[in-house]
Amino acid sequence: AMAGAALSGVPEVQIDGGGVFKYVLLRVRGAGVPHKDIVRGHGWAEYHADLFERTAEELARHGLSCECLGGGRLAHRPEERKIHVYGYSVGFGRADHAMTTEKLKAEYPDYEITWADEGY
Repeated sequence: AMAGAALSGVPEVQIDGGGVFKYVLLRVRGAGVPHKDIVRGHGWAEYHADLFERTAEELARHGLSCECLGGGRLAHRPEERKIHVYGYSVGFGRADHAMTTEKLKAEYPDYEITWADEGY
């Protein structure tokens, strides 16, 4: 039960309030509970692995583990209410941008959110 509560407490989307930055799509698991996929994107991360490692450390404190499903970039323009999902991670490969877009739409329902496989 603890793993389920910990998992449900993990926000699906945590990204910076604006700018262009790397993001990762992570699959979070707890013992005996269904997995949950989450999006993390921050400008402080020089590499996609930085996002993965910091999130993995935070989740481990709650008894959860995660794997990286891929990465890319986000261009977040809050003044235009737009987010564009694109690119890939050299280390982790390309995330499923369509899945990422669905998660962003749930978090930012009043935004125009687009994605493309082109670009780095």
